[in-house]
Amino acid sequence: MTSLSSGPTGQLRIAPSILSADFGFLADAVRTVDAETDWLHLDVMDGHFVPNVTIGPPVVRSLRRYSERAFDCHLMISEPGRYLESFASAGATSCTVHVEVGDTAALVRHARQVGVRVGLAANPDTPYETVAPYLGSIDLLLLMTVFPGFAGQSFMPEVMAKVALAREEIDRRGLPVDLEVDGGIDVTTAPIATRAGANVLVAGSAIFAQPDALDAAHRLREAAMEGLA
Repeated sequence: MTSLSSGPTGQLRIAPSILSADFGFLADAVRTVDAETDWLHLDVMDGHFVPNVTIGPPVVRSLRRYSERAFDCHLMISEPGRYLESFASAGATSCTVHVEVGDTAALVRHARQVGVRVGLAANPDTPYETVAPYLGSIDLLLLMTVFPGFAGQSFMPEVMAKVALAREEIDRRGLPVDLEVDGGIDVTTAPIATRAGANVLVAGSAIFAQPDALDAAHRLREAAMEGLA
């Protein structure tokens, strides 16, 4: 488990997504799954880049009082550069921007300047070649296994070919880059994702929509380990 820092690159990490938690009791939800949380995943949506609106820096700042885990902030917004400093100040450990937004090199530099770990995300239909040039300058590559915007969507197995390509290049070049997947991750799909090369698994409904969220996170971790065996 990690505390504030993200920990060594490449280790298996479970990142519960609060998108599927009860927003009226977020602090309680975060504390409930803490023992099985490596990173806490915070989905930030602006209603423009994706068709939904969620949280901003004030929620990140509020939750920071209740968790010492690494905060993995996924910025599904059209103008992430305007908010990187605010998220860093609020307590984000990493900020992930989408390659589809454009101006990627400048955003990567900006994120580095504000002092957060730098993540780059790609939608399911975005070719691997679009993100590959940035592997040497980021800390985290997030390959979406659903189209972003809403929780509870079905896992897209065709993305695993892209995950495998990324894993091969990360390992071949010895890059300190975590490889994350997000969307439809549960006890069935987790081993598929880790077998393809992912080491960070984001899960929302598979954890917070279950009767016992902590047990669900534990079972997800065990399933993910099967893919590494």
